[in-house]
Amino acid sequence: MKNLIMILIGMSSFLAIMQDKKTTATEPYNLEGVWELKHQFLYNENNQISDTILNQNGYRQVKMYSKGKVMWTRFDPKDNNEWFGYGTYTIKDGILEERIEYASGPMMKIVDTTKVFKFDLVMGKGSYQQIDVDDNGHYLLAENYGKVK
Repeated sequence: MKNLIMILIGMSSFLAIMQDKKTTATEPYNLEGVWELKHQFLYNENNQISDTILNQNGYRQVKMYSKGKVMWTRFDPKDNNEWFGYGTYTIKDGILEERIEYASGPMMKIVDTTKVFKFDLVMGKGSYQQIDVDDNGHYLLAENYGKVK
């Protein structure tokens, strides 16, 4: 009887591990959770990083992803405007697409002209990068986020 119990426990553990590996392998782009902007990269015409922009003087930007929804907010002590937005997101073939449905006043002025934001998405362990790409495929700016634990 003890052997049967040990075999069942072993099989259960094996199946749990295999299920976890399957989920990881089929869902490489998992943005679920809260992310904070760490810094940004600017690129030159050869898609090489030309400069790094660090968050300074209390600047903070946070994004939250859950069940196909995205919400973000930014605080900059040097800017009296409120910056936030809410909408939906999808990820397909390494492209993050955010559709902003509601936003603060200054952001709504931008949303009036650009409602869908598309980025190349690069995932890391506990981090992700969204890269703004122009019509010719050149990188412009990357926002680099770390997962909030």
